[in-house]
Formats: sequence, structure tokens, C-alpha cells
Amino acid sequence: MNREIVTMVRIYLTEGASQYENIIGLLHDDEKVRGVTAFRGVAGFGQSGVMHSSTLLDLSLDMPVVLEFFDSPEKVERVLQDLNTMIKPGHMVSWSAEVNT
Repeated sequence: MNREIVTMVRIYLTEGASQYENIIGLLHDDEKVRGVTAFRGVAGFGQSGVMHSSTLLDLSLDMPVVLEFFDSPEKVERVLQDLNTMIKPGHMVSWSAEVNT
């Protein structure tokens, strides 16, 4: 099996933030990265300590959302420059990974 080095990026947001649509647009329409997945969390909190959660009786519209994407290290570095202007510090992590080719 052949492998290629890529960079994975994980971005932590909340649904209520309008930046979700802007980031998806950037990744899909403008940068055309190789893969993006959005995960909707059932609970979470960040630096503020405010808990975002849902119950069966109350489905919040401010749930945690995690976006993950990957591409070549060079392309991700370029994309991260744009994302750093859109995302608060401490809400984005990245790491090197391998993808089968």
C-alpha cells in the first residue's frame, strides 16, 4: 500500500456561530481541500466554561461542531493563514498523518 503524508486540521466551533458556513465555503468552494467532515457534538465546553448540551426535551441550536479536513502540508499551510483570521486562538489543532493512495 502506498502512503502520502498529509496534514489533518480540526476546528472547534458552535452551531450558532455564522462562521461555520464561511469556513465550509472557504474549504469547499475556494480552496477545494481533499476532504472535510463536520461532526455535531452532544455536549462540550471551551475556555469560557459554558456548557453546551442537548437533552431530549431541549435540542439546542448552539451545539458544539467539529470540522476536520486534510490535504497536502503545503496547501494546508496556505489555508491555515486564512483560517487564522477567522477562528479564535485555541480553537484549531493540526497534525501530520498518512493517507493511503
